[in-house]
Amino acid sequence: MACYLVCDFGGTKLSAAVIETSFPVPALTWQAHRRVFSPPGADRAVDIRTMMALGHDLLAGRRPTAVGVSFGGPVNQQTGMVYLSHHVPGWEATPLQAILAEAFSAPVRVDNDANVAALGEYHFGAGQGIDSLFYVTVSTGVGGGWILNGRPWRGHQGLAGEIGHTVADPAGPLCLCGKRGCVERLAAGPTMAQDLAARGVAAGPITGERVAELAAQGQPDAQEILQRGAWALGVGLGHAANFINPQRFVLGGGVTKSGDDWWRMVRQTAVATALPEFRFDVVPAALGDDAPLWGALALAADLDTG
Repeated sequence: MACYLVCDFGGTKLSAAVIETSFPVPALTWQAHRRVFSPPGADRAVDIRTMMALGHDLLAGRRPTAVGVSFGGPVNQQTGMVYLSHHVPGWEATPLQAILAEAFSAPVRVDNDANVAALGEYHFGAGQGIDSLFYVTVSTGVGGGWILNGRPWRGHQGLAGEIGHTVADPAGPLCLCGKRGCVERLAAGPTMAQDLAARGVAAGPITGERVAELAAQGQPDAQEILQRGAWALGVGLGHAANFINPQRFVLGGGVTKSGDDWWRMVRQTAVATALPEFRFDVVPAALGDDAPLWGALALAADLDTG
């Protein structure tokens, strides 16, 4: 029975798990699993060192058959080279595949977190039985991964699915990418928190989760910012439907836990933005925060090539 180590480099947290299994997987259960938050000011070196320690601890002396890695940023999937991280400094041109292959003495495959989560949901979660889906993670950032005709579609340079940089409001606030009113700028947790904090309506530190909590309590500024983000995401989904016509959108990430009103706005706006002939559904990720880890398992086991 093969032993797999799977890793997820997020913008604010790092996760790893170990599973000994054969395929098809008899039960979605990790033998060992851990998630930690990155310390304030963390950079590439801190994240790599932390992930190596997590992996070796969870393996407990075992040598993995293969390692699958989800990374929160653009990746050259063929070489395992990280282009950069938009949220953690120092990741430019990092040969992550080679670094981890040496650390764990095993073959390693690396891909963007949204592509990997799409694989996870397709094989093990809300995408089972669906030929074409678009997975979107809405968390520290907003990104997407395509499954078309049962296979990942990564685009010319492996960069397909960057729905977070679809412009929803050309007059909106400035995004990290240099454009205005991007889906990510309006819908991601940290930027919604930034916008609410700028209004001075709540004491103490504000996070994306806090925005959702205040909105649920009826705070009008929080409600406006949260609904604006849901609207922007719906615009992005509707345009994606017009371009590719998937059967299903699967949404994961912390912001998707923002309540029924958030989901209602996303769905209504997506339908209103898409052409009326299009039929699709918008559903929550079945695997929750572990979608990238289950996708990393599919990646490590080469399920994306068969």
